Amino acid sequence: MAAAQSPLESVAAAAERARRALGGTFAAVSAWEREHGRLRVLVNAGELAESEERYPEDESYPVHDFPEIAEILHEEWVGGGPEPRAWVESAEGAEGAADTGAYSPAGAYRHQRVAALRRRGRGSCVVAPIVLHGRAWGELYVARPPGVAAFGRTDADFATVLAAVAAAGIAQTERLEEVRRLAFTDPLTGLGNRRAVDARLDEAVERHLADGVVVSLVVCDLNGLKKVNDTLGHAVGDRLLERFGSVLSLCGAMLPGTLAARLGGDEFCLLTVGPSADEVVRIADELCRRAAGLELGEGVACGVASTGDPIGAVGTARRLFRLADAAQYRAKAARAAKPVVAGRDGGRRDPVVRLADHPPAAPAAERRRFRGRNSGTPGD
Repeated sequence: MAAAQSPLESVAAAAERARRALGGTFAAVSAWEREHGRLRVLVNAGELAESEERYPEDESYPVHDFPEIAEILHEEWVGGGPEPRAWVESAEGAEGAADTGAYSPAGAYRHQRVAALRRRGRGSCVVAPIVLHGRAWGELYVARPPGVAAFGRTDADFATVLAAVAAAGIAQTERLEEVRRLAFTDPLTGLGNRRAVDARLDEAVERHLADGVVVSLVVCDLNGLKKVNDTLGHAVGDRLLERFGSVLSLCGAMLPGTLAARLGGDEFCLLTVGPSADEVVRIADELCRRAAGLELGEGVACGVASTGDPIGAVGTARRLFRLADAAQYRAKAARAAKPVVAGRDGGRRDPVVRLADHPPAAPAAERRRFRGRNSGTPGD
């Protein structure tokens, strides 16, 4: 679990290793979603029944059908009883479970587990509550087929230990995921930050070089933010940034897999991998239209660079970023209401492409601003 790259991979590792450790042919980890009153299956491992998927999109069960996960914790543990422990169910029903000598919760609920075992052609199962931060998080479920020795008391005790280990792994994964989220998220808008763009853009350009996939970058500068800050205060300026961030996110969602990010200050971007250059330009145009309709601010200056356009070879992330930034620079200077697109006014001889290759001799303050926007981009 510690080596997993995502929370779902961590949970999958827990299910698979618990299945092997307990000698089962099937295992699942489910989370208790209190707000929806259901147990949602996160992962199935091992031999799957016809209706099961390894990573189900929407396999869930009402908690009132399987209330043991809540009843044990609230009635036994919280009420001063022993620590939560695993129990065994058998497809043979109450007598079969009793023969194992393992602990089992109130029999009033057992028929739901028995029915599930029979329906899926399994002989017995052991169910272990997963407790996280003192609350029921979900359950670990491991099953064996008919004709194989049913789970017993020793198995249930071992499953209890495995569920505790899984809980520790899940807690660690959640902490790491939160750290990762904070490291790659802009705290004001909730969008990705510059670090997220740099990492994704490096990967995207590698894919472009290896497979020819189209990579596009939309860079935009929110006009009028300084005026809002100076006349209405920074709190109102922050609201403008948040509002535009929502508009950017909405437009980015029109292209699957797009990363919407705030680069810093009043600069934002969209990074797409796969969609054509024309699709990206269409969305950039929509972004400009929506930004112009905001109550505050003065719209955006928007620049687009895509490997799907005649902009020459793009061998590095820095190259694509310079092209998009140069297009945005030109849009800002021209007060353009629509996006400026690199390469669409003459390919390699396009003024934007030449601007990216040879920045103009602007006044010193403007040159510093131009270089500042490009600082921190991936190196050549």
